[in-house]
Amino acid sequence: MIELRTPAEITEMRAAGSFVADVLTELTAASAVGVNLLDLDAIAHRAIRARGAESCYIDYHPSFGASPFGKVLCTSVNDAALHGLPYDYNLADGDLLSLDFAVSVDGWVADSAVTIIVGTPRVEDLRLVEVTQAALDAGIAAAVPGNRIGDISAAIGAVGRAAGFTINTDFGGHGVGRTMHGDPHVPNDGRPGRGFPLRAGLVFAIEPWLMHTSDRVFTDPDGWTLRSMDGSRAAHVEHTVAVTDDGPLILTARG
Repeated sequence: MIELRTPAEITEMRAAGSFVADVLTELTAASAVGVNLLDLDAIAHRAIRARGAESCYIDYHPSFGASPFGKVLCTSVNDAALHGLPYDYNLADGDLLSLDFAVSVDGWVADSAVTIIVGTPRVEDLRLVEVTQAALDAGIAAAVPGNRIGDISAAIGAVGRAAGFTINTDFGGHGVGRTMHGDPHVPNDGRPGRGFPLRAGLVFAIEPWLMHTSDRVFTDPDGWTLRSMDGSRAAHVEHTVAVTDDGPLILTARG
């Protein structure tokens, strides 16, 4: 069921969005060569406890997950594209790291992701992150009343394909509200003018992700981490966005 939020409810959701943004900023600063993924998860866990928030991940057990996730942060490294389960791994120079974080604050959820390069960047990784971010920006710009979900999807896909990437539509954006995943689904490619009409009060996560030379993934033996089929590296970015009469409002914007 697709729900519309009142202006007052969207104002209430700002607290969750700001908290998620602040934690991702802290995690980005903490991500350096030699830092362990479990330490990053611990930073996020401490922040959740200090805020009195509730993790959307730790008990999350959808049909595609082998078991409850068990951590509060997704850490996807290099060929890991999505749902990276933190494990005992020290970040190395040049690693491509995606951090995905979702919590509930006072009953409202926000969800966001960022991809960073640890240490010395590769030129091809810089481009991958740049294109993925441009796709997110294009999708957000299309999130206005009068458009449709397909306009967001088409905007994302057009940026990726113009840069030479193929697009996976199995996992994409989703409604956000009282729970982390709701309707509508927001694919990362599609046809303009199709799908649910956008109206003020819709709140959803827009989350493009791209891989260098593939659009296919497989599930790691940990039962969660999705890796590129050909071993190529991946980038993933995401914001929680509210459709308003004044244009898209990014609830998880980082300062």
